Amino acid sequence: MSSFLDIPLSVLDLAVITQGGTPADSFVNSLDLAQLVEELGYHRYWMAEHHNMASIASSATSVLISHIAGGTSTLRVGSGGIMLPNHAPLTIAEQFGTLASLYPERIDLGLGRAPGTDQKTARALQRDPNAPFRFPSLVKEIQQYFSEDNKTSDVRAIPGEGLDIPIWILGSSTDSAHLAAAFGLPYAFASHFAPAQLHHALKVYKSEFVASEQLKEPYCMACVNVIGADSDDEANLLATSLQKVFIGIITNNRRPLQAPDPDFQLLPDIAAVMNQFLKYSFIGGPEKLKQEISSFVATTQVDEIMVTSHIYDHAARRKSYELLKKIQEER
Repeated sequence: MSSFLDIPLSVLDLAVITQGGTPADSFVNSLDLAQLVEELGYHRYWMAEHHNMASIASSATSVLISHIAGGTSTLRVGSGGIMLPNHAPLTIAEQFGTLASLYPERIDLGLGRAPGTDQKTARALQRDPNAPFRFPSLVKEIQQYFSEDNKTSDVRAIPGEGLDIPIWILGSSTDSAHLAAAFGLPYAFASHFAPAQLHHALKVYKSEFVASEQLKEPYCMACVNVIGADSDDEANLLATSLQKVFIGIITNNRRPLQAPDPDFQLLPDIAAVMNQFLKYSFIGGPEKLKQEISSFVATTQVDEIMVTSHIYDHAARRKSYELLKKIQEER
């Protein structure tokens, strides 16, 4: 039985750009956070691929993974994820083969089928509008490039061939659960913004899982939003920055991450929609966080929790991760 006290904690970072800040500032903060959570004992640190978003600087995901891995020594570092239809599989195999050669036994390759952007930008990235529908075959192509057997092929990934680079399937629906189970790969669910099918997808994944060379038993991870502070009131104030991000998404008025706003209020209809999409957002002081996250793990029986935290002030974001690890270690 999974328990919050015993499972690994990991981090999802979007290299968030704050109001008044720059992408360069975000990259400095990301490395600082990675070094902190490594010291605290977090398990992995993933970067997410997004494009054409004013508040997210992680578009060149592989480059940032190298930045983080080069500044740390024990964390597993990877993608949460690479949006595979945006790329040629050979290119990704070579990039992650390079990363795994530079940082042996520390690199994860999380793959998703969504573009991670709007439709116009997706067209600019993909060139092939049918690529998302070929996602399973694209995953198999990467697996072939990583295999020892590919050394006799006319097209080879060098570096990449023969390296142990764990592949994860990312998703927010049962489609991804079926695929991860059929391929015998670990599964990461994006419950931090798409919670509706979480429980059904986990059930599908576990019930249909077929063992593979990479994985003998199902292994699933859920990503959640966490905003922790010394008190519930302080955490709720910090969370207004995340709420403004959500409003920007649904109104198509996206801006850099805004500072907390004590006067911010949500209209009831928008609040209802937001609460659906951000259902698995754990916001509060130590006692509230421990109770709610413990309940989430007990209910879902996930093997690992990945945390993302849209907090404007970097010192407050550091403190949130410190607090989360501290309450996990309290027996």
